[in-house]
Amino acid sequence: MLYISICVISYFFLLIFSVISFLFGVKFLILDYSVIVEWEILSFNSNFIVMSLLFDWMSLLFMSFVLFISSMVIFYSNDYMLGDENINRFIMLVLMFVLSMMLLIISPNLISILLGWDGLGLVSYCLVIYYQNIKSYNAGMITALMNRVGDVMLLIAIGWMLNFGSWNYVFYLDYMKNDYVMQIVMILVMVAAMTKSAQIPFSSWLPAAMAAPTPVSALVHSSTLVTAGIFLLIRFSSMINGFLSDCLLMIGILTMFMAGLGANYEFDLKKIIALSTLSQLGLMVSILAIGMSKLAFFHLLTHAMFKALLFMCAGCLIHSLSNMQDIRFMGNLMVYMPLTCISMNISSLALCGMPYLAGFYSKDLILEYVSMSNMNMFMYMLFYFSTGLTVCYSLRLCYYSVTGEFNFFGLFILNDKNWIMLKSMMTMLIFVLCSGSMLMWFIFPTPMMICLPYWMKLLAFMVSLLGGWMGYEISKFSLNYFSKSLNFYNLSNFFGSMWFLGSISTFFVNYIPLMMSFKLYKMFDQGWNEFLGGQGLYKSISANSSMFQFFQNNNLKIYFILMIFWLMILFFLFMI
Repeated sequence: MLYISICVISYFFLLIFSVISFLFGVKFLILDYSVIVEWEILSFNSNFIVMSLLFDWMSLLFMSFVLFISSMVIFYSNDYMLGDENINRFIMLVLMFVLSMMLLIISPNLISILLGWDGLGLVSYCLVIYYQNIKSYNAGMITALMNRVGDVMLLIAIGWMLNFGSWNYVFYLDYMKNDYVMQIVMILVMVAAMTKSAQIPFSSWLPAAMAAPTPVSALVHSSTLVTAGIFLLIRFSSMINGFLSDCLLMIGILTMFMAGLGANYEFDLKKIIALSTLSQLGLMVSILAIGMSKLAFFHLLTHAMFKALLFMCAGCLIHSLSNMQDIRFMGNLMVYMPLTCISMNISSLALCGMPYLAGFYSKDLILEYVSMSNMNMFMYMLFYFSTGLTVCYSLRLCYYSVTGEFNFFGLFILNDKNWIMLKSMMTMLIFVLCSGSMLMWFIFPTPMMICLPYWMKLLAFMVSLLGGWMGYEISKFSLNYFSKSLNFYNLSNFFGSMWFLGSISTFFVNYIPLMMSFKLYKMFDQGWNEFLGGQGLYKSISANSSMFQFFQNNNLKIYFILMIFWLMILFFLFMI
């Protein structure tokens, strides 16, 4: 059938391009080589319109990972979206999304970056509202509007770059680093990256975007939309210094802490994974602020792998449980769906930083580097506490869904029979197991020197164990009148609602302007302004015209009366 051919063709093409891109990326990395391709589109009176493309090891490796995950997601969608009549349109939208990301990755030019950036925003809106219900429309609108803030910042940065001779920012990074006036470009790019990567105060759109189909969530929240901001910051990383790095560090750690707390209060399977993505994005931003862009990029790649697999497993569970996402209705699924649960547990352990899985190599190195850095005690404690929260919500999620008691009441058989989904998940699982060490050998051929005291070296391990124990204890809480969290209802409400960021972003922003416009509408458009203005003028002109119309009807009585009036006026004039 037609939709199978589109899925299969897309899958093979993306996979082949991914392998080619990876091989070139490794070659460029070994040789420390980069290529800038300039295509002159138009030349007119010594004015040139040039399209520039930058191919270095970073862009090629990132492209390789994005293409590989996209190919697996499209192969997975072949089964997941099987009942959808518009699967062709869905695949085309996903391919447009990947193409926009490719354009953003290989652009050294702010204008072509804006094209990819806007393409991501537009196609993500189309994908979030794909199911076409009220919840999806609201989620799509908040996603689009939040990302418009970043688009505007990039447009202003493009205007500010007119101070230079070109929009190719890669030529001016060293100059902009020392020029305080040009730090404005960096501030604008930073705000744009914060909107796309959902840092505080722009975080509320990321869990809302879970209204999209699960394969889209696997793509968006692993390697494309949310990582675009991080990748842009990595490109501009040489300019992050002084006050900007302090601000970015604070924003990253607070986002990480907020998302970790929120995930422990959440019961929606996809939202828990979305908040874990937000937590990892905060981790990447904070390590970028410290000055380790290579380490942030390393974690970006490893995170993309295990987060895509985690979303695929979640999609498989939701698909099998008749589109039910509440983890309280799951439990003991390892008996019914062992392969899916194994994949889910391994990806969760990679997220927690289990030794020798993909997440361990990047996350452990980040934590040890943070311990060596010059950071204040409060930030340091928040950093490690947020790491503990990651293990906490991961173990809580596994307890509720994989182990425990089966709480779902349904008349159907649960099993691992979705072979197309399982094939893509098993392929991803292999890379989750081995991509961390492989990338470590490539990106850091020389081992980093970490010199820490014994207890500080063990701190990450101890915090993870403590977080896991807390997660296990939290998962055993009974949801009844005696639940202790109800004694602190306001505090629980605050932590569980992302510090009210959702309400602030929607109700607070919308309510006041809407109420003011409603009052102005009532006062002016439907008030005295209307009575004395447009409607009043219309009524007076209508009355006068009807009177003149009456006079103009050729009536003999009116002529006699008008003649008498005229004679009386003449008489008075002669008397005067």
